[in-house]
Amino acid sequence: MSREIKEWGKGMLNEIKVGISDYKVARIPQVLMTIGLGSCVGIAIYDPKTKIGGLSHIMLPDSSSFKNANKIEKFADLAIPQMVSEIRKETKNQKLIAKIAGGASMFQTANDSYIGSIGERNVAAVERSLKLLNIPLLGIHTGGNMGRTMIVDLNTFAVTVRMVNREIIVL
Repeated sequence: MSREIKEWGKGMLNEIKVGISDYKVARIPQVLMTIGLGSCVGIAIYDPKTKIGGLSHIMLPDSSSFKNANKIEKFADLAIPQMVSEIRKETKNQKLIAKIAGGASMFQTANDSYIGSIGERNVAAVERSLKLLNIPLLGIHTGGNMGRTMIVDLNTFAVTVRMVNREIIVL
């Protein structure tokens, strides 16, 4: 077996997949990854000292219009504070940093011009939540009309964004 195949296989063991409406918190040598970021937004939050971080894949900006918002991981206003609380319990550090990707306008509708697309509203809600938590946003790759995959290396906090038929972008 070639060295490249062995290295690729090793990396796969350290990869934690984050599903839609979910989040995961991990530490080095783990790599966090989420696919299918269309109008959804991926939020990577990280403590550079301990190299502990989390990745959230939110679907909706706000839980307030839902009577029974029991799946908190779905909403930016609930998932981000919950994930941050979990990271801070592990790190005892208040100085976290963030990077985001996603928030595309996958489907154009007549309502988009009045209230903005769900992707735009998701990005705005994520930015608002991070600001309330005093977490600086160091990297952004949002908008457009294409889906994304987001990969977070917890050793360096390099965030790789892949798009179909596009180059790979590193935030």
